[in-house]
Amino acid sequence: MNNKNTTKLSLAVQYASAADSLPTRAQFRRWFQRALQRDASVTLRIVDEGEGRELNKAYRGKDYATNVLTFVYDEDGSLSGDVVICAAVVSREAAEQSKLLAAHYAHLAIHAALHLQGYDHENEIDAEAMEALESALMLKLRYPDPYRINQ
Repeated sequence: MNNKNTTKLSLAVQYASAADSLPTRAQFRRWFQRALQRDASVTLRIVDEGEGRELNKAYRGKDYATNVLTFVYDEDGSLSGDVVICAAVVSREAAEQSKLLAAHYAHLAIHAALHLQGYDHENEIDAEAMEALESALMLKLRYPDPYRINQ
């Protein structure tokens, strides 16, 4: 995996949620940087459930808020994208799965960074590869493996 200092990241963070305990820009930067294998320009928007639902419906045709949406703009060899994280969904999932809130945010940032770089989980082989990479990155950040239950 890459050294976190070898890639350049331009990260804009928009806080459009009044949720408690949101990660700082520095935390998001650390998480994205760890997962990036190439330079990238990312706009991250933290939203409430209403906006998350509207975006998921408009772009994926699904009428509910999801935890993270990733939009990739990979033009002219330059990697850029928008990431939307729904704070209410992240908080609810962390509680339901007995995860630390920061660890769940870290996992979703890593997940989004991998999507930006072309990773997906549309079939079992790709999902296993992506999940293995996510787990390894989380462990490097000293967070629990997000796919192991009852840690």
